[in-house]
Amino acid sequence: MVSIDYTVCIQMFNFLLLIFLLNMFLYKSILGIIGKRNQQLTESDEEVKSLNQTIEQKMAEYEEKVRQAKLEALNQKNEIEQEGSEEGGKIIEEAKNKISQMIEEFHVKIGKEMDQAREFLKKQSQNTSIEIAEKVLGRSIQ
Repeated sequence: MVSIDYTVCIQMFNFLLLIFLLNMFLYKSILGIIGKRNQQLTESDEEVKSLNQTIEQKMAEYEEKVRQAKLEALNQKNEIEQEGSEEGGKIIEEAKNKISQMIEEFHVKIGKEMDQAREFLKKQSQNTSIEIAEKVLGRSIQ
């Protein structure tokens, strides 16, 4: 049987002293380390969130710049195509004008050559007709 005497008080005192010493040296130290670790984890999480936000912001800026660059390139391409079309139209128009001018010059030249050929043929036909007449008549017509 258990008897209650002064040893129970000593054991209780030892128990309370042990709880006090363990609390002071062990539990507070462990709780302090755990608190610091939780604080570091919280700070790391906040830093990671901040970095993720920065990365997302930079990615959004990058994508916007890429979109703007593509849009600008498309605009430049369209401008260049339009300028090319205009230049091509001008060149074609100039070529048409030159061709028209060349055709007119050719017609004038052909006309002159035809007039010269008619004149030459007229003289030739007169000479030939005079020769034929002289041969038929047997004498000179001049």
